[in-house]
Amino acid sequence: MNEKVKDIAARIKGLRLIEGLSSEDVAKSIGLDVQEYMKYENGEDDMPISMLYAVSDFYHVDLTEILTGVSPKLRDVCYVKKGEGLKVERYDQYDFQSLAYKYANRKIEPLLVTLNPDNQPELVTHKGQEFNYCLEGLVKVVVGDSAYVLSPGDSLYFNPMIPHKMVTIDDKPAKYITVILL
Repeated sequence: MNEKVKDIAARIKGLRLIEGLSSEDVAKSIGLDVQEYMKYENGEDDMPISMLYAVSDFYHVDLTEILTGVSPKLRDVCYVKKGEGLKVERYDQYDFQSLAYKYANRKIEPLLVTLNPDNQPELVTHKGQEFNYCLEGLVKVVVGDSAYVLSPGDSLYFNPMIPHKMVTIDDKPAKYITVILL
């Protein structure tokens, strides 16, 4: 695993130790098998973003703090210039950039996502609500048994507790904005 994943794992383990909890307690509270949780906490496996959200919710800390070790400070305005979003390395198939990582106590998580046509992501689920807005390319969004093709300017709002994934449908990268209600 790369160093960023190991750093995130160490922060997650640190939170557990500070709270005086067992790995079993945390795993049960966030809905994971203890062996799976331990792989994440030990930096042995890449962590899905849904797990990171569950951990940040469980400990009542901002996701940015888990990802970077720094607590966001902004409360009124968060300005992020093009290309300066915080890279969130969670799945090889997606390139995530957090567009509001400096803003404290976010209720939504806006992300710029780039899809690589060579990768085929797996279905995922997470809490909240999700909104996707296509910027470039063609994005096929699979939600349960249904599929939707988004062209630039198209959007889709759905329940992310339904297994879902996004893929490109041609040989070009695609970009979209996803906003997740936390």
